[in-house]
Amino acid sequence: MLPVPTINSFVPPHRTLMGPGPSDVYPQVLSAQSRPTIGHLDPLFVGMMDELKALIQYAFQTENEMTLAVSAPGSAGMETCFVNLVEPGEKVIVCRNGVFGERMRQNVERIGATAVVVDNEWGEPVSPQLVEDALTAHPDAKFLAFVHAETSTGALSDAKTLCQLAQKHDCLSIVDAVTSLGGVELRVDDWGIDAIYSGSQKCLSCVPGLSPVSFSAKAVEKLTQRKTPVQSWFLDQSLVMGYWGSANSGAKRSYHHTAPVNALYALHESLRVLAEEGLENAWQRHQNMHQTLKAGLTKLGLTFVVQECSRLPQLNAVYIPQGVDDAQVRQQLLSEYNLEIGAGLGALAGKAWRIGLMGYGARKENVALCLRALEEVLTQ
Repeated sequence: MLPVPTINSFVPPHRTLMGPGPSDVYPQVLSAQSRPTIGHLDPLFVGMMDELKALIQYAFQTENEMTLAVSAPGSAGMETCFVNLVEPGEKVIVCRNGVFGERMRQNVERIGATAVVVDNEWGEPVSPQLVEDALTAHPDAKFLAFVHAETSTGALSDAKTLCQLAQKHDCLSIVDAVTSLGGVELRVDDWGIDAIYSGSQKCLSCVPGLSPVSFSAKAVEKLTQRKTPVQSWFLDQSLVMGYWGSANSGAKRSYHHTAPVNALYALHESLRVLAEEGLENAWQRHQNMHQTLKAGLTKLGLTFVVQECSRLPQLNAVYIPQGVDDAQVRQQLLSEYNLEIGAGLGALAGKAWRIGLMGYGARKENVALCLRALEEVLTQ
């Protein structure tokens, strides 16, 4: 028999999270998660799920009936959209201007579909002209997939224009909004987005582990008319529909999986806070804090990876000054200031820092701490 391990309770320090995610969690969200657990088919919990669905619809600005939270992080939201809509042999135009566009391509290939990749340089938004060229060259394409806010670079693409191109060429759009939801303008219905996914841990300032998703009526029709079964049982939305269906419909809520009850409490509270602030106010707050951070970083001599016209306010990628040790600076910020900023990914690894201003983290105190800590560490 193994000896009984002597392990103390894990008590993490209070960090200020200004990396690419997770972001600082609202205190009231942490409090909500600690409320008593009830059954996931309890009538009170079912009522809370209906409220949560309405809150997700508000955040996405959509009336899509099929709007819910996948019981897994944003990467599972990505896979949910692809495995439910794309079938083997179909063609998908995939826009790649960073790490997460590449992950889209990998999803397409794993399904057995064909990915036609439209590449842009890291730090640039997706080019509508290159997308139109690809759609014109491949009239048999069924989907256009792109990342609205590329977390690896801080670049913001024009989702409205890209979705208009998808509609023009009779394609369904699949949009990654993991970092954009709650931080910048996003209007699912007005822009004609067909399938969209996000994450709880970015601008929603909720605990990690949930992925809000929404499917248009056209996307639902594509799902219900599939010729092949969805390759993932857990992510098959035709099975989940009965679990997230409206209580007002009169249909009995069917069991699919044991929902992460307390995490859904947290998401409910974070979206309630967002609705209380108002979407447009939240978008403006992120922009205001970005402008303050930008002024301070510029004074420190740091330059941005992304041009201002396509720069995310909530994810600021800046080049590391020549001769500065990337890992040492980030470790010093963590150990001396309890401040986390992110390292570069892919082509920007070792070349850039990613500084997040997401949700609850987009406030004056965080900006002031980050600028003071960076100045002191870089001066040393």
